[in-house]
Amino acid sequence: MVMQGKFLNLLHTFLSIMRKFWLDCFIATVFVFLAMWGIVRITQLTIFDAFDSIGKAIGDVELTDYVFWGLRVDPPVDTSIVVVNIGNLSRREIAQQIQIISKYKPKIIGIDAFFDCSGFHRDTVSCPPLRDELGNLMLGAAITQAGNVILVSQLERADTLLPADKFDSLRRSDPIFSENASREGFANLDTDAAYQDDVKTCRQFTPKADVAGKPQYAFAVEMALAYDSAKARKFLRRNNETEIVNYRGNVVDVFGQTKYPQMFFTLDANQVLNEDFVETLLKDKIVIMGFLGDQLGDPSWADKFYTPLNGKMAGKANPDMFGVVVHANIVSMILKEDYVNKMAAWQEVLMAFMFCILNVALFSLINTHLPSWYDGITKLLQLLQLLLYSVLMVKVFEWYSFKLNVTLTLAAVALVGDVYEVYMSVIKNLIIKIGSLLPFTRRKEGVLIP
Repeated sequence: MVMQGKFLNLLHTFLSIMRKFWLDCFIATVFVFLAMWGIVRITQLTIFDAFDSIGKAIGDVELTDYVFWGLRVDPPVDTSIVVVNIGNLSRREIAQQIQIISKYKPKIIGIDAFFDCSGFHRDTVSCPPLRDELGNLMLGAAITQAGNVILVSQLERADTLLPADKFDSLRRSDPIFSENASREGFANLDTDAAYQDDVKTCRQFTPKADVAGKPQYAFAVEMALAYDSAKARKFLRRNNETEIVNYRGNVVDVFGQTKYPQMFFTLDANQVLNEDFVETLLKDKIVIMGFLGDQLGDPSWADKFYTPLNGKMAGKANPDMFGVVVHANIVSMILKEDYVNKMAAWQEVLMAFMFCILNVALFSLINTHLPSWYDGITKLLQLLQLLLYSVLMVKVFEWYSFKLNVTLTLAAVALVGDVYEVYMSVIKNLIIKIGSLLPFTRRKEGVLIP
């Protein structure tokens, strides 16, 4: 009985020590996360922008970009999609393009262009395309006769008080065109740009949006639904608010702005008008018409995006991909069922918290048992972890197309050593001091303690 009592006392003491140890680790970890939050708030102040030239240079770079940039094996050409340049053709000439393309029996024709007055007054001065009434009639008739044309729309927010991810209206082409199209899909792409003509990076898109209570699908999703509804609906069943674009390649790249080879067969505007292509090129294919410059190889920045395929990873570079090709990549991804999966936000936080609390526990043991070696050992462990987690993120993305977002984990690991020291030397002592002053924790004078 005596031995059993001693064992229980030892067990109770051990559990008490462990409980206090892990409580310390938990509080220190919470303090690390509070420190990260404070740093984020401070770095959002524009007063520091002038000192952040390096940050600006690499701000648009993600670790997973290295997979697209050079680690992944080049995918084969997607022969199911043909991209057609409309350049700066008039509506009459685009109508001729549609008539010619339709003659070769493509399965669908997507047009990444608006046929409206772009918000200007509907008169021939403010909206020159209205002058060519016959051209407008020709375009409307060509869309109707083709019977498989998909036009773009644009998600808009008339009520400026709506949240950034909510929309209440659609920009559409004029009724003579939109009402004769087989489908419409919104062409909005998720970017970091403040306005359309700003330089912008596109890594993801929104497959589905709600507009005034009605579901609307992205332009690429509508094309995939028309081409292979089973694969498109399988994609939609993922039910993700946003999807990462698993870029497969570009069109003809004269200036070498992209690391990947040509992925889609491409026809220039005059090639279509002159029917200068193989007859079987368009049959049963997805034809996507859009702006690729005045002619193929034009270095125009209009409707052009930075993507992870850009030949220059950081710093100043030219945008590498036209919007119509981004849509082509999304369609290809859906039809190939080659999606990119990613961690949920709560999983990112949980992973960061778990790694952080384990680091705090380890650093606490080092501080207790090897105090003179603390700085050297902890800094080495931090560097090794930062390297390991970064490599792991890249390799998991390369092998499994899974985005293991370790950004929060990297930040926690980078800060944990110094923040832990601040916690132990300042915060913890402050908590103990405050606690000793509280009336229900202060030992009363005159009380004898045996």
